[in-house]
Amino acid sequence: MGADRGDPACQSMLGLLYFRGQGVPQDYVLAHKWLNLAASAAEPDAVGWRDQIASMMTSQQIAEAQRLARDWKPK
Repeated sequence: MGADRGDPACQSMLGLLYFRGQGVPQDYVLAHKWLNLAASAAEPDAVGWRDQIASMMTSQQIAEAQRLARDWKPK
């Protein structure tokens, strides 16, 4: 999977899939994680999507998503 290897475009797309629950269970924490990783690589629109999702999350969910992004390593 491209997202697991660090492809920012794939990370952004995967984040949107988790946000929408398309093909995967809807999960805002994982959506935020993948979009945060994409945003850190300057992927267009990732910051906007990440921030939109963050507005629907609790502070604990955001902290968990940030921890997951921080701890992520490409495969």
